[in-house]
Amino acid sequence: MVSSSTIPKSVVFEAPLQHWAALQLQQLAWLKKANISPSAWQMLSGDAGFRRYARIYLDGDSPVKSVLAVFSPPDTENNQAFVDIDRFLRQHKVRAPEILSQSDDQGFFLIEDFGETLLLERLNSDSVDQLYGDALSALRGIQQCPLNALALPSYDDSVLLTEMHLFDQWFAKLLGYTVSESERAMLEQTFQDLSQSACEQPKVLVHRDYHSRNLVVCSDGGLGIIDFQDAVIGPVTYDLVSLLRDCYICWPDEQVERWALAYAKQARDGGWIDNVEDEVFLRWFDWMGLQRHIKVLGIFARLSLRDGKHAYLNDLPLVIDYVRRVASRYPRLEGFSCWFEAVIVPLAQQKNWMKTEL
Repeated sequence: MVSSSTIPKSVVFEAPLQHWAALQLQQLAWLKKANISPSAWQMLSGDAGFRRYARIYLDGDSPVKSVLAVFSPPDTENNQAFVDIDRFLRQHKVRAPEILSQSDDQGFFLIEDFGETLLLERLNSDSVDQLYGDALSALRGIQQCPLNALALPSYDDSVLLTEMHLFDQWFAKLLGYTVSESERAMLEQTFQDLSQSACEQPKVLVHRDYHSRNLVVCSDGGLGIIDFQDAVIGPVTYDLVSLLRDCYICWPDEQVERWALAYAKQARDGGWIDNVEDEVFLRWFDWMGLQRHIKVLGIFARLSLRDGKHAYLNDLPLVIDYVRRVASRYPRLEGFSCWFEAVIVPLAQQKNWMKTEL
């Protein structure tokens, strides 16, 4: 979310946000001695949504060195959900950023700054076990939150199917391919199977985008959690596979399965899932990941075609590889797997963004 880049000063929200943030800082008791100047304002690159961020560096006797100013357009973003979920997570000891000030009408926020170091930047073969251990510990905290204390949407069959159809709506368009009626029928059956697998799982609080770009390594070494405003009540494996089969970094299958099964044991021991067998849990995990990655192919294509955010195309090869590997493991998915290999992969290989040999 918060990698530094230069955004033109002509962006219409910047001046009002900067003025509002300066006023809010003056009213915060613990920042009254901070010296805020234009040189202490740095625009940051945005995420896949419409939110925009700026880091405000604090001088003088401020107890913290920076805060984030956020423009979250009220007409496109569910700001009340962000506020409610942030408060809920913090009440349950999950490390979400403190909201220091907000303007509902303008969509302006002043929030705690976890820093610039995303988990992705720290991950390597030597650090991954420790860092993923921390990330999985934080996930346990999320999944153990009570479900009846916050009104959240259900990640149900309708939502899951709608998400997967982004694949034939947008990814097929990116490839210049028109899906036939018989292919649509095959896709619909596959999507139904994946959705059914998701819906039979135990239900927990789902972050919905729990991965290495939405976890920040804080100055004390802990992990801060961001971008949680789309949280839902849904399948226990969703956030787990989002992290372990991250769209931005890949690990060996054996290592991923070891992490997944270790988490399953902790969940069973902790009592928030039943005594499900490892084989069933891994099928849930695999099929949930396939549902997510099919959706992501459509989302990344849409970000490019509709929103002009072409950088996400560079992440498509890994997502395609995930789809191929998982679909090929299960006889029930053979029709989809064969079609994907025969039709989709050759079309993808013709594109400039396909940098790796599939």
